[in-house]
Amino acid sequence: MNYELIQASKEHKGIIQNLMQFYIYDFSEFIHCDVEDDGRFKSYPYLEDYWIEVDHRFPYVIKQEDNYIGFVLVRCIESEERKYFSIAEFFIMKKYRKEGIGTAVAKQLFDMHKGHWEVHQLESNVPAQQFWNKVIHEYTQGNFSDRVEDGRRIQEFEA
Repeated sequence: MNYELIQASKEHKGIIQNLMQFYIYDFSEFIHCDVEDDGRFKSYPYLEDYWIEVDHRFPYVIKQEDNYIGFVLVRCIESEERKYFSIAEFFIMKKYRKEGIGTAVAKQLFDMHKGHWEVHQLESNVPAQQFWNKVIHEYTQGNFSDRVEDGRRIQEFEA
């Protein structure tokens, strides 16, 4: 399992936009969304922000050999009460899943962004819940909290 996690530059934005179509297709199993009149899913509304709010948004692409195989969008959410990192979007193309790449990428991200984390999944997205519970349990040796709130399962921990 060799992969490369690359902080996405502005030049990678089009690659993430293209991969986002596959991500939304996969996700359409859990949310109501249809393709537009042009046969594509609606553009991800916050993608441009990842190159504007550079202190709070962190885009990454994932490559294996010379192939793009996924992307991750990480956010740092800050309020007067608290500050935490969150996975906004996480995508590995289906043919590269079950190889341990997603687990390795997630753990690498936790190490890169030290601090408080909240990772959430839709309550209906059971495969994502199973993946994140397993990864976070391994990463924290079981030292995390898990709750359901507003239709989402949320794991909270320190990296």
